[in-house]
Amino acid sequence: MKENFKQERVDLAAAFRWAARLNMHEAVANHFSLAVSEDGSQFLLNPLGAHFSQICASDLLVIDSNNADTMSQSNAPDPTAWAIHGALHRNNPHARCILHVHSKYATILSCLEDKTMKPIDQNTMRFYEKVSIDYDFDGMGLGDEAERLSTLLGDNSVLLMGNHGVLTAADSVAQAFDDLYYFERSCETLIEAYRTGKKLHLASHEVARKTAQQWEKYDASDLHFQALKAILDKDEPDYKN
Repeated sequence: MKENFKQERVDLAAAFRWAARLNMHEAVANHFSLAVSEDGSQFLLNPLGAHFSQICASDLLVIDSNNADTMSQSNAPDPTAWAIHGALHRNNPHARCILHVHSKYATILSCLEDKTMKPIDQNTMRFYEKVSIDYDFDGMGLGDEAERLSTLLGDNSVLLMGNHGVLTAADSVAQAFDDLYYFERSCETLIEAYRTGKKLHLASHEVARKTAQQWEKYDASDLHFQALKAILDKDEPDYKN
């Protein structure tokens, strides 16, 4: 494996493997990226047609969003990945790592008229007032649609892509994956609560906001990701190759 960005490659490969283990992947679609240049114009990205469960560190492509010839090369990435991640990294410098999936429960929430994450438990309150929501889906993420999506994230770490799926964006792979994990769990809790047909017991604005602030101080994302990589080191050590 090329020595360039070795640790970044290993971390992103671990995220792919765990997304597959948690059944957040979809066929050979969906895409993760990690900026490796200061301005975000260069980033690691999964290759076209690779299943998340098989991705290794050396498989990841180094993409230059300033290279107009990228999509005409023999190892061109998925066109939606090229468009969406290129635009997101360009327009959101704080989004160093971007994880995009069509996970089951987040996608269900994205398809509802009311797409808001209700503060019904400790996990859902983590995302109180911290999710950007797209209500104007306009086709697959190509061209103008990718540019439009890239302007919606703002200062939040989660973008619920209406009628599409979800993406998380953070300073590191560990932070982005932790958000992805907890957001999907929160969506599952909310959707299952809706399925009961009973009235939801919402926390007050004050309690929900306080809990969200407590989550910011209680940041175990690095510990979580280290534990996940330790499991892979034992069960699937080839992810580092």
